[in-house]
Amino acid sequence: MLPDRAAITAYLTILTGSAGRLLISLVYFLIVANTLTLGEFGLFAAASSTGLILSRLLAFGFISPLYRVATVKPRLLGSYLSGFAGLAALSLPLIAGAGALVYLLLFAGRLAALPFAVIIVAEVLGWRIVEVVLIVNNGLRRFRQAALLVIIGSALRTVAALIFVAFGHASLEIWAFAYCAATMAGAAIALLAFLPAARWRFVRHLYPRRMADAVFAGTADIVFYVQSELDKLLVLGLAGERTAGLYAIAMRVIDLTAMPVRSFNQMLVQKIMKDRGLGSWRRLIGFEAGIALVSVAGLAAVILALQPFPALLGRNVAQAAHLFAPMLLVPAFRNLVEYHAELLYARERTGARILLLGLLTALKAGLIAVVMTRFAEGNAWAGWMNLVFGAVYLVSAGFTYRLLAPGRAPAASR
Repeated sequence: MLPDRAAITAYLTILTGSAGRLLISLVYFLIVANTLTLGEFGLFAAASSTGLILSRLLAFGFISPLYRVATVKPRLLGSYLSGFAGLAALSLPLIAGAGALVYLLLFAGRLAALPFAVIIVAEVLGWRIVEVVLIVNNGLRRFRQAALLVIIGSALRTVAALIFVAFGHASLEIWAFAYCAATMAGAAIALLAFLPAARWRFVRHLYPRRMADAVFAGTADIVFYVQSELDKLLVLGLAGERTAGLYAIAMRVIDLTAMPVRSFNQMLVQKIMKDRGLGSWRRLIGFEAGIALVSVAGLAAVILALQPFPALLGRNVAQAAHLFAPMLLVPAFRNLVEYHAELLYARERTGARILLLGLLTALKAGLIAVVMTRFAEGNAWAGWMNLVFGAVYLVSAGFTYRLLAPGRAPAASR
């Protein structure tokens, strides 16, 4: 499991893309978060989270076989891209139906149907397509191209945000269309300039054999993002738009500090997939400690920067800044749970990953519901989030390491 020079170079290349995306995304976030009202930003974050979850239904999870083929059998890439395109088209009615149901349950009366639909389209047919091209490039170890695409995609959204502010009539409805235009432009650039050249062929016998893996991996991906994003929807439903806006700002700042960790996770997954091993307990504990340290340090740096300059990140972020210190441990717990899910994926324990993420989703939803119904007044809920995410982490760590104890033989995917 020791990194070689090529692995370190690849990680630094990915990290460069993440750093570029971090800086550009920070500018984008600050513009949007401080231009919309807190309530509008809460609605946008919740609608975007809904789209992010629904985008995992695209192609019924066939992105997982696509990534595995790009990693280990790139000569079959064209055939799998063809299958992905066909399955993506077939999955769109399901996505539309699920989106309509979520709108009726949570957003009706809060947000007009058209801007909600536009945000969903942006996530499903815009940003998700960019992610697919990124996944393919990373599987082929074309890390420089992937890093550049990440920066371009983030830059387009930032340009859209700048135009949105310059337009002068800032509203969530107008921002929804600007956001969709930017993400669709990013998808077009990804497909035209960054999708690797391959001979697309529809090879019917390939797909039935891979659909079980696709559905299981897709289900795990959906449950993962439900576990990750459901909190924003719960806060909106239980505490209202303003609290949802404050929570979304705090979690977005936390999310921005996670980019170096995600770059590490990506490299580790590829290493495990090729070596078929996790390494020793000592190494795993070192990984956990390193992820926790980097995660907390990122948020601590933001807190320290805001001490002498409370309005450094804008008016609305300043209103949420007092939540950062009480939530100091949340980044560590959140990123470690994501790391555990990646370990299970790398070892092809898809069924176990679904079970774990389903358990974590139920636990997290229940705990957040308790916190938001009992401690919503005066933002007292912020400190309790450490206990919510800490409990989720403990369950995740116990389940994952009991199942993937170092030295065990690789298991089947289900």
